[in-house]
Amino acid sequence: MIGRSLAIRRAIRLIEEAAPTSAPVIVTGESGTGKELAAGAIHDQSPRQRRPFIAINCGAVPENLIESELFGHERGAFTGADRRREGCFELANGV
Repeated sequence: MIGRSLAIRRAIRLIEEAAPTSAPVIVTGESGTGKELAAGAIHDQSPRQRRPFIAINCGAVPENLIESELFGHERGAFTGADRRREGCFELANGV
């Protein structure tokens, strides 16, 4: 990330503060503002950098499927669950 504006300098400073911690981070903002870029920068500077970076557009996932997308599900957990599916958290953890 590059830039000289006050806003970008603040964003870079927040990324640098968040990256080395084990604290959960949520990145919010309007469409097209670089949320995934910021999340990727946090990941790249974090102790988890060797694990997968899994990006998800939560707004694009139907409300009734978000839990399954994030946490996964077991075969038979609901109608249509014909196999076990790992969620994004499990995939990102590299389990």
